[in-house]
Amino acid sequence: MPDRLLERTRRHFFKQAGFGIGTAALAGLLDNQLLATDAAGTAKAPMFPAKARSIIYLFMAGAPSQVDLLDPKPLLQKYDGQNVPDELTKGERFAFIKGKPRLLGSPYEFTRHGDSGAEISELLPHLAKVSGDIAIVRSMHTTQFNHAPAQIFMNTGFQIIGRPSMGSWMTYGLGSECKDLPGFVVLISGENQPDGGKACWGSGFLPTLYQGVEFRSQGEPVLFLNNPEGVSDNARRASLDLLKDLNDMHLAENGDAEIRTRIASYEMAYRMQSSVPDLVDISREPASVHELYGTQPGRKSFANNCLLARRLVERGVRFVQLYHRGWDNHGTSSHDDIVNRLPDLCQETDQAAAALLTDLKQRGLLDSTIVVWGGEFGRTPMNEARNNSKFLGRDHHPRAFSMWIAGGGFKPGITFGKTDELGYNIAEDPVDVHDLHATILHQMGMDHTKLTYRFQGRDFRLTDVAGNVVEKLIA
Repeated sequence: MPDRLLERTRRHFFKQAGFGIGTAALAGLLDNQLLATDAAGTAKAPMFPAKARSIIYLFMAGAPSQVDLLDPKPLLQKYDGQNVPDELTKGERFAFIKGKPRLLGSPYEFTRHGDSGAEISELLPHLAKVSGDIAIVRSMHTTQFNHAPAQIFMNTGFQIIGRPSMGSWMTYGLGSECKDLPGFVVLISGENQPDGGKACWGSGFLPTLYQGVEFRSQGEPVLFLNNPEGVSDNARRASLDLLKDLNDMHLAENGDAEIRTRIASYEMAYRMQSSVPDLVDISREPASVHELYGTQPGRKSFANNCLLARRLVERGVRFVQLYHRGWDNHGTSSHDDIVNRLPDLCQETDQAAAALLTDLKQRGLLDSTIVVWGGEFGRTPMNEARNNSKFLGRDHHPRAFSMWIAGGGFKPGITFGKTDELGYNIAEDPVDVHDLHATILHQMGMDHTKLTYRFQGRDFRLTDVAGNVVEKLIA
């Protein structure tokens, strides 16, 4: 038996050492992996006192047009239809625009709201009512201008598949306060899956215990969670107990951290059989709540997912991410333009997003919950006019875009950062993706430079080798 154990351990050692790192580095890697396999349902202490305990990230996949929603540009209106200045676009690389682009003023009016005087488009009337609770950031920028890499970058801090997502880093660092639900839950609505796919909520090189778990608003909430036909709860429990014994033996032999993840996942799935059906049954909410959100139980919708997100953070889930796909308004047809499609998208999301803030605030949860709204990049202040299309639309624009953030110790009722008069470049207080991540982690009580995981011989982090906390956004 000792020789067999030595053989198994040595085989596991060389399997993990496949990338050629040294013995000392590998030992550190294995120690880190073993430490990282605490159950995600166990809360861990933050590095310093936190302002927030949970996050709801409303990801508008496809990239909303900031100059039509949150960043008004009167000069665009004045010069609508004229050629863009050469010095602005010289050497620029666009995703689809060809030739000499023309400036495109917004067809929508902006008005000031509340004590903050926030300028918000007529397309977002519900958000306007809660403008005093949000911080509008107009100076976001990114390095990516195609959807899949930009979405992966916005979620993982790196544009190539394989890094852990922010939700995974969060549950790795802080765990969860709920033992019967995953610490990281994903909800999807809109046209289809995000372009970046499941890599947007994957755990990368972290143990798979920390990856996002997708909940569905129609049919089975979680696929393969229920017992197969003919299998009783007692039989299920007995089979899991047997599997745990076998996995414990396997873990003792070779120390593979993924075995511990497997054990925890089986146990979590068993507990979720009881907790999930009650959680997703939003029909039990009072009529006033459904009226607030615009929810319709049993339907797949962004509104239903917003209400479900509130129910999840109430139960201690650490990170809830909602994806609503369809914001890619190029203007190739009426289905993807800013005159027909953009108003539809706002109608699908505006009421529920504002209701989420109102609901959290009424329940005393907004102070401890960070709510983030935004896409992967912005839209150009020029008309795309692909193939001479007569529909109005905008191309991808990584240089400048807008997001909003609320709760969790962020300053309410402010507009932060500026773009130039045409909305093309950032003119004041730039915030890049790593800065956003660093600031959110800070509010959760985590130093982004110290939340690391050793992999392939070096320490990785969500913010890679960049990122600064944006102090001006913090109350």
